[in-house]
Amino acid sequence: MNNPMSSSLTRLETIINTPIPPDQSNHAETHVAGRQLIGEPYPYFSPVLSEIFSFFDLIAVALASLAWFYEKARWFPHAHPESAIIGDMIAALAFVLLPRKRNLMNYPRIRRISSQIRYLLPALCIASTLQFIALRTLHAPNDRAGEMALTWLVMSISALTVIRGVETAILYTQAAERHLTRQIAIIGTGETAQQLTDRISEDAGHTYQILGQFDDLEHSKHNPNITGSISDLIELSKRHAIHAVIIALPPAQPHEDRRVKHLIWRLRSVLSDVYIAPHLLHGLDTTLPVECLGPHSLLVLQRRPLSDLQMIQKAAFDLVFGLIVLMFLWPLLLLVAALIKFDSKGPVFFKQPRVGFNNRSFTVFKFRTMHTNMTDLGAARQTSRDDPRVTRIGKWLRKLSIDELPQIFNVLSGDMSLVGPRPHAPQTRAGGLLLHDALAEYVMRHHVKPGITGWAQINGSRGEMITVEDLERRVALDLEYIQKWSVRFDLKIMALTIVREVFSRHAF
Repeated sequence: MNNPMSSSLTRLETIINTPIPPDQSNHAETHVAGRQLIGEPYPYFSPVLSEIFSFFDLIAVALASLAWFYEKARWFPHAHPESAIIGDMIAALAFVLLPRKRNLMNYPRIRRISSQIRYLLPALCIASTLQFIALRTLHAPNDRAGEMALTWLVMSISALTVIRGVETAILYTQAAERHLTRQIAIIGTGETAQQLTDRISEDAGHTYQILGQFDDLEHSKHNPNITGSISDLIELSKRHAIHAVIIALPPAQPHEDRRVKHLIWRLRSVLSDVYIAPHLLHGLDTTLPVECLGPHSLLVLQRRPLSDLQMIQKAAFDLVFGLIVLMFLWPLLLLVAALIKFDSKGPVFFKQPRVGFNNRSFTVFKFRTMHTNMTDLGAARQTSRDDPRVTRIGKWLRKLSIDELPQIFNVLSGDMSLVGPRPHAPQTRAGGLLLHDALAEYVMRHHVKPGITGWAQINGSRGEMITVEDLERRVALDLEYIQKWSVRFDLKIMALTIVREVFSRHAF
């Protein structure tokens, strides 16, 4: 018998991958059911997009300034080189450092020529004026200083026009629009959820897309507007990026507070920002931030621990340092591989399924430290001190943490990070319970990529987890790492790993 909810999710995945229709948001007015809709899609700020545009703005002005400096001898033969250099630097620095209106970089507003002019032209004019003042201060003739500043302004505008034109053309492609569309899931039934769904679907343009409405109530199973259950939403989040989950239950329902708390608890594993309609929280809760989605004000219950920009920074850090580590360690890797083959029969590498980023499974690589016929792929039994399954060379590899080094290939493939919570096998237990059953907060570790080393490991929380208390301490340290993450923090943990963990008494 076909499952209607599974069929709905299959259709939903098709919709997610369907090209976005041409934007019709330029219509000044649209009337639906006697209601006037807004004239432009809901804008939002993308730090990654903003950084990309700002970087290429800097490149454009830098190239224009260099061209201006090298051509000044032909155009202004009587200009002093020192004055020209100082004026050029002042203009370029002023353009980079002058504050601007951030909302002009919101998507899709950033694609408009008018917004780009309003964003760039004031800074360019002020920078050119400061260049003129600097040249006059350095005793350049009045007319020459004005001509030089005007020439720099024209060359900078020309360079920015070319680069911004290419960037804008890219943003109008379907691939860019699909990537920049924010996916939203609504939890709830009734008038509140339906109105929110309709308004976003009709008003938000291509910047936001409704994935569907989800609910677990019995009557929801027969509601044609319901896409699936909460479990379906959680499973969907493992396969597709969901940028926002909005809890919009009907007001004044029995056991409303209890149900909201239960939903928050179930959504703890979902890698998404979680919002709630204000009417579901009784009284003014000043501890919750307010965020606007177009005209809709929502309270923020949960945020992704790392922004898109931070995730790119971490991925770049892993790639660069991963290649550096591999370049220095490849002779050691070859030596260890030869010792393993000499010591016991079997493969050099031990491959095991682990649970990683966003609760997705992947295969981890380690040097084999156990006899082949005694390995435990599911990790139902954790390694203990003086474990008879461990080989002679394996004992030292584990003691010095060298068995973990092949995970550098997991880092370079994107499954792991150099630093992060250590990944565990699905059957790992603490206190006789599976880890996600033993501690509710455990699944929150998967909001970042697992790491070769981590904050918990350098603080002595590694090795066998015998009790739930061992798990609690490790998870607390992992969550502390996620909250404090920075590139500098990763560098600190990597340095401390060499100092502390290679000679750790907890490794066996």
